[in-house]
Formats: sequence, structure tokens, C-alpha cells
Amino acid sequence: MADVAISPNQAAEQTRRISIGFINFAHAIDHYVVLIFPTVAIALEAVHGRSYAELIALGTASFVTFGVFSLPAGWLADRWSRRNMMALFYFGCGVSLIAAALAPTLITLAIALAALGMFAAIYHPVGTAMLIAQATQRGRSLAFNGVCGNLGVAFAAGITAVLASLIGWRGAFIVPAVICILTGIAYLRLVPDDHSKSVKRDATPDVRLAAWVAATVFGLFIVIALTAGLVFHIVTVALPKIVDERLGDVSLVLVGGLATLIFVFGALAQLAMGRLSEKYPLHILFAGVALWQFLGVLWAAYATGVTILFALAVAIIGIYGQVTVNDMVIARYTADAWRGRVFAVRYFLTFLVSGAAVSLIALLHGRGGFDLVLAVTATIALGFVVATAAIAVLVNGVEKERAPAPQPAE
Repeated sequence: MADVAISPNQAAEQTRRISIGFINFAHAIDHYVVLIFPTVAIALEAVHGRSYAELIALGTASFVTFGVFSLPAGWLADRWSRRNMMALFYFGCGVSLIAAALAPTLITLAIALAALGMFAAIYHPVGTAMLIAQATQRGRSLAFNGVCGNLGVAFAAGITAVLASLIGWRGAFIVPAVICILTGIAYLRLVPDDHSKSVKRDATPDVRLAAWVAATVFGLFIVIALTAGLVFHIVTVALPKIVDERLGDVSLVLVGGLATLIFVFGALAQLAMGRLSEKYPLHILFAGVALWQFLGVLWAAYATGVTILFALAVAIIGIYGQVTVNDMVIARYTADAWRGRVFAVRYFLTFLVSGAAVSLIALLHGRGGFDLVLAVTATIALGFVVATAAIAVLVNGVEKERAPAPQPAE
């Protein structure tokens, strides 16, 4: 029986789907690998006899490089090749995880984690720009991609806890390292190169803004990137330890399992955002989810016992819901030709403050426990609410002008 010929359009569609599949998996891997250490740190308390505040501070360099290297990653991807940068992401993370697993001292472990943050920084400016360019249904594609990232966060705590309990903390780094390297090999074989000079990208945004409005919105997005980054990383990094302390004497495996369950609510929120974005204006949705996030973090600051699980779930819904809407808002007002660099700036700021977030956790936890940590986080989240509300007011007039006029009845 003769082989059925595949048309060029069918081949291109198949390649697009495969590429998006790798992008989605990369998002899960990205958040998973950077959140291995916060759970490992709990196990290292017994191994090294150090306090949680001392150990979690070792991850500071990792989160700093996670932010700093977003800028060169986005620039290089637009100038060179987004596909090759994604391959570098997979291999770089794999090698860095192996280095962390083999680290003989805490200092060398911190250095390996810094390298991990550098390679993990590639994903967001590069992968997000690729997804937006290739997606046919942007809202749903970004929502599903967000779910993949959230599942990476969710499973990081649970799987790391199980691996650390069964084969030791070093094994918690080795297993994902092997997965990263094998995936990188498959990616190079299945996804063709996309050298940027051969790809002409659209220089027109979906919605044009007046120069002064665009400049003001850009300034507000700097505020959003900083506040969102602090809230995101403080809560996601500290969450396993918050559960550990607020619930009392529980095992590491149970802590990891409960943290995973809480993060799953973030995945559900991102799916919901994809649907809601089709029904409500993005700028209004953005302000609404920012307010939800603030209220969730504020509740968590005062919740104790089992109630903390519900409060953290509410906070996580807002934290991950805003990530999806945030990307969609940027995509709406930014042309494809510039998205790699715009996302690079956004994630540079968002993840640069992650290093400050880890240091802030260590400082505040040492002085007032998680009561103080979460109270400060709620204050930061309030700044996020103000910035998104200001953007909603600024672009509302432009969006109303673009809305289709009602048709007269026949």
C-alpha cells in the first residue's frame, strides 16, 4: 500500500503542534526545576543542622540569575534562533541539575543553582514569544500553557519530597536532569530551526496606543512586573514551609502533597482565565484578578490550622490567574517583532526580584515568622492592584472605540 503524501500545509501544521507541545512541557520543566530547592532545603535542615532561614538564602543567586539572564535570552532569540535557545534551555538545565546533585558543599550547591537559574531564564522570554506567534487561539493556548507551568510548580514540591525521602536529596536533582537532557535531544530531532533572519515578524500590534498612553502603560507594567514578581516568588517559594509550620508536626511527604494540591488550584484558575478572556475585556479582567490575589494573600496572613490550606488556595488562584492575563495583555499591545524583547524586560524584572524575594523570606521569617512575611506580601500585592486599575482606566477608551458598533434591528 502506497504511503499517503502529506501536503506542505499539513506538514507545517504538524510541526507547529509538535513545537507547541515542547513549549508547554518546557514551561512545566522551567517552574519545576527552580522550585526543587525550596523543598530540598527542608530536608537539608536535618542533614546540615542549619536553620531554614540560612538554607533558603542559598537559593538567592539562582533566582537572581533567573531574572538577569531573561534580557540576553530574549535579545539573542530574536537575533539568532528561538528554537536553538529552547534547546539550550533543556540541555543547560539538565547539566546544572547534575552539578547540583553532585555538589560536595553548600557553596558549590549555591553555584550550581545559580547556573540553573541562568539556563531556566531562557524559557519565559523565548517560549512565550514562540507560543504567541504559533497559537491559533491565543487565549486558550496561553491558558493551557499557564496550566503546564503551574503543574510544574505543583509537582515540584510533591515529587521532590518523595524523591528526597526515597533516594535522598541528590536524587531529587538527578531524575529531572535526565528528563531535561532526553527531552532536549528529542526537541532537536523533531523541531526544525527557525533562524530569525529568515522569519519576517509582524511589526503591528493588535491594538495601537497613543504614544503617551503607551509610555504610561509601559511604566505601570514595570511596577506590575516588580510587585507581581515579589508576590509570586515569596508565596511559591515559601508555601511548603508555610504548610509545614501552620499545620504543625507533619511529614515532609505530606507537606509536599498538600503543597501540590494547593498549586493545582492555580492550574484550574489559568484554565478559567482562558475562558473568561473570551467573554470579558482583558484590562478589566486583569484588575479583577489582581484584587483577588491581594485578598487571598491577606487572608493567608491571618489563617492558621487547616484554614491556611484554603487561604493559600485562594491566593494561588489569584497569583497564577494574573500570570495568564498579564501575558495576554502584553501580547495585545505589542507587535510580534518586539515581543521577545518586551517579554525579556518583563521577566527580567519579575524574576530579578525573585532573588530579593528569597532574601526577604529569610529576613522576615527570622524576625517575625510567616505572619510578618505574608503581611508584607499583602502590602506589595496592594501596589499591584493600584497599577492594574490604572492601566484599565488608561486603555478603556481605546478599547471602547474598537468595540463593534451595535447593528440596527431589522
